[in-house]
Amino acid sequence: MPISVGMVGLGAFGTHFIQPVKDHPEVARVALCDLDEQKLADRSQQFGIDECYRSLDDILATDIDAVMIITQPWLHAPQAIQAMEAGKHAYSAVPVVMLPDGDEMLDWCDRLIEAAERTGMNYMMGETGVYRPETIYCRRRAAAGEFGHFTYAEGHYFHDMSHGLYDVARWRWGDRWDDSRRGGIPMHYPTHSTGQIIDITGAHMTHVSALGYAMPGDDWFLPGTYWNNIYSDQVGLFRMSDGSMARIAEMRRTGTPGIDTFRLYGTQGSFERNFAGSTWLTADGQEPVDLSAVEDPLPEKLAANKGGHGGSHAYLVHEFVMSCVEERLPRVNAWASVRYLAPGIMAHKSALRDGELLEIPDWGDPPG
Repeated sequence: MPISVGMVGLGAFGTHFIQPVKDHPEVARVALCDLDEQKLADRSQQFGIDECYRSLDDILATDIDAVMIITQPWLHAPQAIQAMEAGKHAYSAVPVVMLPDGDEMLDWCDRLIEAAERTGMNYMMGETGVYRPETIYCRRRAAAGEFGHFTYAEGHYFHDMSHGLYDVARWRWGDRWDDSRRGGIPMHYPTHSTGQIIDITGAHMTHVSALGYAMPGDDWFLPGTYWNNIYSDQVGLFRMSDGSMARIAEMRRTGTPGIDTFRLYGTQGSFERNFAGSTWLTADGQEPVDLSAVEDPLPEKLAANKGGHGGSHAYLVHEFVMSCVEERLPRVNAWASVRYLAPGIMAHKSALRDGELLEIPDWGDPPG
């Protein structure tokens, strides 16, 4: 039976998801929600959606079935929990939560899992990397056993601050912005690096040793700010639950065009993706991989316009909607989501301790 979906947060990123939700054949009704009255009016007119709400409380008081929360990252977990407790399925943008205090972030992970277990409602985190063509391609080869045993992986999120991130920081704070909000913690936003590896291998990260780089004279990553972090670039070496190893690099001062991708190595086959393209490798040689036609099934309208982040937007909408319709857990469910995030939290803690090897908490597999 088709469902109703509320879109919560209508900023630059959230707006990209309104049309795919409206176009999905299993969505019968779409409502909009934002604190900004003008933004709400503009999106209502742009997309022809009349049902509008000014607060999360208001939309959760309706009979809406599910909400997609694309608000500020420190609000994701609290708002998703509130939605589940109101009897709504909840989706949020990445990550589960983002705060300066890693212990507080882990506490929100605890609360999210508890709410998902107690309410029985779905939570899905919208990790774009899980639906990029290279991930779909490697998922298929892994399912066919063509990697053999996984031995080593590398995940990269290279995003220089000059590529829009200064503006993103200011937009997030709005009229609360001042120079004390400068900075950030790269490893507290790790899911574009960790997600693909965890999804494809089926293994999770158990221990980490990490280091950080502080650029001389940096005027953004500073001590004493809200984030209180000097590291613009952080790299962690991880143990995996299947006995393999992984290296994650989160870089915000990097002289590159930017990329979020991975390399994955096994005893029988391996996959590499870099700025030059993609390659499948074995002990006998290598061959280029054409990802242009790699895709999974989608409804016709969504397939015709998959959206941004490597075409992942349409898949994120489709997976969330269908998990609600089919009454099953989504691929990136609450348990997977915290496994994507916790490694970065502990990596930052390790970097602050000069690479001390730390255990990564785990919340187990989802029920059933």
